[in-house]
Amino acid sequence: MNKILLGLMAVSVGAMARAESWVLDKSQLTYHVTHTLHKVEGTSTGARGKGVCDKDGCHFLVGATVSGFVSGDTNRDLHMLETTRGAKFPMVTVSVSLPGVPEGQTFTADLDIEFAGANASYKAVPFTVVDRPDGKLHFKGVVPLNIDDFKIPAPSLLGMAIKRQVPVDAEMTWKKQ
Repeated sequence: MNKILLGLMAVSVGAMARAESWVLDKSQLTYHVTHTLHKVEGTSTGARGKGVCDKDGCHFLVGATVSGFVSGDTNRDLHMLETTRGAKFPMVTVSVSLPGVPEGQTFTADLDIEFAGANASYKAVPFTVVDRPDGKLHFKGVVPLNIDDFKIPAPSLLGMAIKRQVPVDAEMTWKKQ
């Protein structure tokens, strides 16, 4: 029995030793709202995240506060917080699954997003590797967010609603720990 336990411990320690821990080093997330009369962008650089890669693939969790997105117009930012129920659901969280650490210049990832009290999944979202400086991974891509997926009513101006597609540019640098 002791030999079996020792064997299981050795396998567990070996698996843990092969696992790589990652932390989000730098990020910029920018949403794009399109209305017939104008376009609006809001940017957050305050996202945080951690991840682990092992024999089963890579799993990352990224979080950003809804109030951390700034458009340059405080009235608009307050309306965005109201529309997205930011007081009740102050975080946007994204769970990311990959088959492994990206090795090429492009990769796809499955994203599960929790936003405004609802969940949506986006499969095979494409990303491009920008650089790999000193054990880091710098990449960018566009998350094809749709407000209908999160039951967010489309804000309107002069009786005209925004487009329901609100793409989010994501640029991130992750580093191994």
